[in-house]
Amino acid sequence: MAFRSDALSADVPTPPGPPTGTGPPTPPGPRGPPSAPVRLPRRRRPSGEPPPLPRQLNASGRYWLVLVGAVAVGWTALLVFGGGLRLEVAEDRALSGLAGLRGPALTTTFRGIDAAVGPVILGAWWASVVVMVVWRRWRHLFVWIGAMLLVTTVCSLVAQVAQRPRPLNVEILGHWQGFAMPSRPVAVLAATLVNVLYAMVPAGRLRERGKLAAAAVLALVCFGRLYLGVDHPTDLAVAVVVGVGFPLVLWRLLVPNDVFPVSYHRGRAAHLDVGGRRGEAIVAALHDQLGLVAIAVTPFGLAGSGGSTPLRVTVKGDPDSYVFCKLYATTHLRSDRWYKLGRTLLYGRLEDEKPFNAVRRLVQYEDYVLRLLYAAALPVPTPHGIVEITPEREYLLVTEFFDGARELGDEAVEVDDAVIDQGLAIVRRMWEAGLAHRDIKPANLLVRDGRVLLIDSAFAEVRPSPWRQAVDLGNMLLVLALRTDPQRVYDRAARQFTDEEIAEAFAATRGLTMPSQLRRMIRQQGRDLHTEFTGLLPVRLPPVHIQRWSARRVGLLAAFVAGIALAAAVAVELLQGPL
Repeated sequence: MAFRSDALSADVPTPPGPPTGTGPPTPPGPRGPPSAPVRLPRRRRPSGEPPPLPRQLNASGRYWLVLVGAVAVGWTALLVFGGGLRLEVAEDRALSGLAGLRGPALTTTFRGIDAAVGPVILGAWWASVVVMVVWRRWRHLFVWIGAMLLVTTVCSLVAQVAQRPRPLNVEILGHWQGFAMPSRPVAVLAATLVNVLYAMVPAGRLRERGKLAAAAVLALVCFGRLYLGVDHPTDLAVAVVVGVGFPLVLWRLLVPNDVFPVSYHRGRAAHLDVGGRRGEAIVAALHDQLGLVAIAVTPFGLAGSGGSTPLRVTVKGDPDSYVFCKLYATTHLRSDRWYKLGRTLLYGRLEDEKPFNAVRRLVQYEDYVLRLLYAAALPVPTPHGIVEITPEREYLLVTEFFDGARELGDEAVEVDDAVIDQGLAIVRRMWEAGLAHRDIKPANLLVRDGRVLLIDSAFAEVRPSPWRQAVDLGNMLLVLALRTDPQRVYDRAARQFTDEEIAEAFAATRGLTMPSQLRRMIRQQGRDLHTEFTGLLPVRLPPVHIQRWSARRVGLLAAFVAGIALAAAVAVELLQGPL
């Protein structure tokens, strides 16, 4: 398939109009000259060289993994070679020495600290839950619960295998239960401190200071339990390794800070930070994979995007120009899955609700559909290709940037008959090409020099159903009427579409099938554009129902309810007996 840089030039034939229409459709206008950034020779990354932004545990994560492995190997060696007796004797001597330091004041102090561990853990849990729910950090909440379950499960398994008794040669002054190895209260406390740091404290100097404070708290609690004769030193060491190592690895792998930063500024989770290492990786990847020399990478149009991080990249040239990039990461893939699962639970699966199974597939599909739209002579940005940032985790979709264009909903944009005709012709041309955009809204319709441009093909569909095509027309009519009036838009639409097609559009378009931005703008105007349009129609059709019941939907609903009940039971069990 060949792609033309002048796909909408005047010599492109206009697709045929409807057989009963009152006039030919007005084709979308030409794009104008596309930007021509300077391209350098592309560089192939040699085998074994890391990607621009490699997935890393960082030094501390690897250190704690090594510690976990060392503890496992050490205790296996003790059990195999019979060194446990000598270790027991050495630890009893150490505990006897500490027992000689006991006094009324110290005993009261350390008993109070030991008794406060449980309430502190519960208080930290509930306070963190409130913060995570208020700030909608659902992923942080799930990782927190998973880390605590993992730590408590590992402690229980190790205790059953080791079956180590409490210290025998000193008087135990504190509260205890179960076997000594590992110290369950210390392991849970360590895990709680790690969770608080990574779920509540922003990365940087504040978190580093928090780590020092957490280390001091752990040291104080451990010394107190040794003083009270509750645990052996190795019980505490193993507990600290388990309580810190497992949660730390989970946070580093599942909630990396560069993808899920802890912030108390309101914003969408889809919008990733493009500074620091990620910004450097984007510049390097554009240079190596597309031959583009990026000068600046800045977020662009965040308000109109909820499923990716849109970027405007300044590219070196003569003169300098721009390209538009959409950054996709695993967070966007998971959001897409949850979004489509929610739609399935609420409405049943529509023909276009199948989730993607990889970030690579997500960005490849959008690039593919964009090239189909481009080849169909629609006014879409010129595709430049895909850039890999982190394999299977982060990718860039790179396209032409429509410099100087404004959103159709912008008050500075004049919506005249030519603009209306072009918007309607876009829908007609998509119908003829067997495509549907699925996200017609003001943010995705731009106007530059009197020409209407279509962007964001992320939700586009190939060979859609007639219902989906009708929804595109209905949304386009509503968008065009935002800045003018329904009568004017209807009169222009009657030149390209039949009354039956327009009636079908409004029978299919309402509520769920309207983008949230479009619904919000209609509410802000205090108008009922849908009713105004249907009042103009000589033909009315009954509403098209979108509810789809199936065995799969019933099974998903049952599984969802069961999952909620199980999660609630686990949370209650965890809170009732964390120690």
